[in-house]
Amino acid sequence: MSDRRTLVLASASPARLGLLRQAGLDPQVIVSGVDEDALTAATPGGLALLLAEAKAAAVADRLAAEPGGYENPLIVGCDSVLDLDGVALGKPADAAEATARWRAMRGREGVLRTGHCVIDTASGARSAATASTSVRFGTPDDAEIAAYVASGEPLHVAGAFTLDGRSAPFLDGIEGDHGNVIGLSLPLLRRLLADVGVRITDLWV
Repeated sequence: MSDRRTLVLASASPARLGLLRQAGLDPQVIVSGVDEDALTAATPGGLALLLAEAKAAAVADRLAAEPGGYENPLIVGCDSVLDLDGVALGKPADAAEATARWRAMRGREGVLRTGHCVIDTASGARSAATASTSVRFGTPDDAEIAAYVASGEPLHVAGAFTLDGRSAPFLDGIEGDHGNVIGLSLPLLRRLLADVGVRITDLWV
């Protein structure tokens, strides 16, 4: 068996792909197709982890059926939700929900929880965990919220905000891993890869 490994990101998120590339990795992207609305869990952190595991498993199953030329794929599944008072908030359904969300969040603190799951298809080993980062929201006024929602950005990101986009001026601070807020914790990914016997440096390109 070849020692070469193909890192596969089971997510359509350009932000996650960008984080991995900045860290010296060049993953292939295979979107899982998991119906996120069909899964539920008792806590926001539990939901994020369940979704990440489901996405990684779906892609692993697909590659088992149709390898597609990938060499010993290592699959990374991730999913993020905002935990606000114990309620899991994903991507808003429409502009009205995004507006209501921001009016509820301003001046408060939430926790961005991102589930991570790594599956080594060569050995069958897997490891999963959730990273959590506290986010302090600023106090944008109604006109600023309306302008942000009109940009379309909050409709595509968990919690209706992102640290590396137009909402950055409306975030007063974070406590924890900033990459986790963008969509993926690189330190946690390194630990999960180590759990399945892979050094992240061996995946550098």
